[in-house]
Amino acid sequence: MMCHRDVHTHAWRSYDEEEPCVLRFVNLEPHENQSAHHTLGLGSQDLVLRRGQPFRLMLLFQGRTWRPRTEGLVFQVLLGSLVETVPVQWSRSWSPGPGWSAHCSPGDVHPMSATIQLCSPASASVGLYRLAVQIESPAGDRHYVVGSFVLLCNPWSKEDSVFMPLEPLLQEYVQSDCGLVYMGSPHTLSSRPWAFGQYEPLVLEACLSLLQVSPQHLRSEQVDYVRRSDPVYLSRVVCAMVNCNDDRGVLQGKWDGRYGGGVAPAEWNGSAEILTRWAGSNFRPVRYGQCWVFACVLCTVMRVLGVPSRVVTVFNAAHDTNGNLVIEEVFTRRGEKCPRRSRDSVWNFHVWVECWMGRPDLGSGFGGWQVVDPTPQERSAGEFCCGPAPVWAVRRAAVGVPYDTAFVFAAVDADVVRLILDRDRVLGRSVDRTSVGRLVCTKAPGADRPEDLTWLYKGPTGEGRVPCNQVQGGDSVQVKTERAVHVSFTNTLTIPLSKAVLTLEGFGLFQAKLYSRAVLLEPHQTMKHNLSIMATCPGTKLLVATVSHGNGHAVIAREFHRVVVTGPTPVVNQ
Repeated sequence: MMCHRDVHTHAWRSYDEEEPCVLRFVNLEPHENQSAHHTLGLGSQDLVLRRGQPFRLMLLFQGRTWRPRTEGLVFQVLLGSLVETVPVQWSRSWSPGPGWSAHCSPGDVHPMSATIQLCSPASASVGLYRLAVQIESPAGDRHYVVGSFVLLCNPWSKEDSVFMPLEPLLQEYVQSDCGLVYMGSPHTLSSRPWAFGQYEPLVLEACLSLLQVSPQHLRSEQVDYVRRSDPVYLSRVVCAMVNCNDDRGVLQGKWDGRYGGGVAPAEWNGSAEILTRWAGSNFRPVRYGQCWVFACVLCTVMRVLGVPSRVVTVFNAAHDTNGNLVIEEVFTRRGEKCPRRSRDSVWNFHVWVECWMGRPDLGSGFGGWQVVDPTPQERSAGEFCCGPAPVWAVRRAAVGVPYDTAFVFAAVDADVVRLILDRDRVLGRSVDRTSVGRLVCTKAPGADRPEDLTWLYKGPTGEGRVPCNQVQGGDSVQVKTERAVHVSFTNTLTIPLSKAVLTLEGFGLFQAKLYSRAVLLEPHQTMKHNLSIMATCPGTKLLVATVSHGNGHAVIAREFHRVVVTGPTPVVNQ
């Protein structure tokens, strides 16, 4: 990287014959700045910085020195069409404010140079910025284009929403460029190395290009630039762009075992080749990827952008296609599976990413690790992406929390309902509540061994769920026969829930919604509702119990319960 930037004059107005102060060039001090900003090795052309942290640059003049008492220095920071005007403060002390700011102390002004500190806010947008400076004096104004710099999130800054307090975790989840991906089964784990490659040539540039060709940027550059300050928004944009199902994304998925015209997913061992191949082909998708390849590429991009990220494997991961939090497996009386009766499935393993960030959009308690899954499975708000879903919300079955928490919850904690049918008549039914999400793990920080994360996703049995007791007489009832149902919810949180509401819906079992309310549900207190159901026609009916609380009716738990309604018992003539 060049240490000095030649500057280009845009305009000059002279009001007297005094020799002007002319800016000759700018030293961006790349090594010193990038060392302080933990970005050494990222990128090959532009200065790479982290938001919310000052950086230094030296202005070198010719003609005469700069006179700070009579001449002003004003920087312009440009991101697309967004412009920030930043006047330089000349004082002995300085504390960066909430916005862009610049400072020069008397001791930093020399006969033909001046050292300036420039600082972005901790909520600045991620992207490639342009920098210009203007010298304002009674003799006239001179405007110079200084150069450009890349601004990333700053997990070292307490003011940044991606702040991570422990240095060993930052080394593992931001700076480390290699890791392990776990595969196999819960009982026979296998691992394969993966090179995340964030320091490889052109990887940073590819990651920035990914943002520039996203549908959000193409729809509105200005809106996209403004929203890039939010890691929640960034993670959703990047997640959708890692697959190519909606856009000019990076990877094309393939699961049929035929990989002609591309590379088999198992042949990849690093992200750099995938990202640079994609960017170098004018953003044509790279063939082919599966879940671990999608996840590792996403992890690379998020680490490059400054968001702590790790690759996580879920063993016996469920794919809930209809959003009912239950995996249905239908068999014939001969034990043959009926795939046409249900598209749900359970994979032997699935790989996604956890990204570390605050969730001010949800309030306190939902920050920390968030599941972001780039494998194209189901649409989220019209796009093939998933998350960020707070792991805290998944553990507590708060399935109404954005984004896609219900889908993630089902992947790690869904019940598997197995039905044996004979011409739509239920011959047998079993419920497996333990096999899904048998193990969740990632590479341990600083060690080549797995770290068990299952406890983060799955609390003790029943924690945060709405127990919907079996219908009296069993889950199979006759049409037009009244049955009793008992539903309860226990607050397993350590805080009380204000304005708690237990809502019951019985599709095909009763008409109006039923409610139980509690002004304040203390920890370990229980809400109960007893009701009677009676179906008027045969088939499989659904009973849904939902718990919400607060003025915003935030959903914290939901459970579904199926009731098989059979026709009347035929009368046998004697």
